[in-house]
Amino acid sequence: MTGPITRRGALTLTAAAALGQALPAFAQGAPLRLAFIPQENPEKLLGDIAAITGWLSQRIGHPVEGFVTIDHAAAVEALRNGDADISFMGALPFVLAEAEIGAVPLLSEVYRGAANYTGRVFVRRDSGIRALADLKGRDIAFADPISESGYLYPLAEFQRAGLIDGPGAADAFFGQIYFAGGYQQAMQAMAAGLVDAAGASQYADLLLTPAQQAEVTWIAESPAIPSHVVIARPGLDPELSARFVAAMLRLNAPENRGLLRYLYGPDGYVPADTAAYDGVRAMARAHGLLK
Repeated sequence: MTGPITRRGALTLTAAAALGQALPAFAQGAPLRLAFIPQENPEKLLGDIAAITGWLSQRIGHPVEGFVTIDHAAAVEALRNGDADISFMGALPFVLAEAEIGAVPLLSEVYRGAANYTGRVFVRRDSGIRALADLKGRDIAFADPISESGYLYPLAEFQRAGLIDGPGAADAFFGQIYFAGGYQQAMQAMAAGLVDAAGASQYADLLLTPAQQAEVTWIAESPAIPSHVVIARPGLDPELSARFVAAMLRLNAPENRGLLRYLYGPDGYVPADTAAYDGVRAMARAHGLLK
């Protein structure tokens, strides 16, 4: 049985109006709208969005707005409908958006020197759970049903271990499956004992308090996954897109790196390589998500 732990409405915030200065003539058109997925607590993201959209507005010379979507699917819909121009999202939602609406990859995140990461299955150290088989009949929280590190790849580890035949057999293995709406929400549910395990990014434990981090561990890890990607809707003005990319790459400079904490905390960004996501496309096809 599946169901949500938390479902938050979209939260919007406009930062361009707070700049307190006139923008050049180029900026007089519609604002560039960025959609953020709630990997962290959405309320925290509001402050982060204010900081980064204000900085981007100044660097691009064009007003930038940001808002938090309910989940990955809502971000894709926002791009489809023109409510968002650019979105930060995982590799799986990107390849689905690419197929569905022609989304264009712009930038890939870099963490600890690599443009990839893994998905893990986390449990509490005092739970007595030592292997995936121990989760038979137990409850698990995943981040999002179209998240690669927060669902598909951790779930694939149960298939790799011979415990399920595929995603369709997961309900029969677990007690209940929940989609929490983000990494932090899934990890908090596990840490608080609301569920027995959480499927999330290898770095998701960093979203817990130091005391909570000491109380959790992981029991399975997926193969490498291409890192999160920044994508644009088809038809976005090429000049504005280029200005955005150039500004984002300036975040790699030492004097700007502190601002990365407002964008989920990567080490930096590199231009996206669409071929790097071929493995994700193959997995999506294998699970019936892509033709």
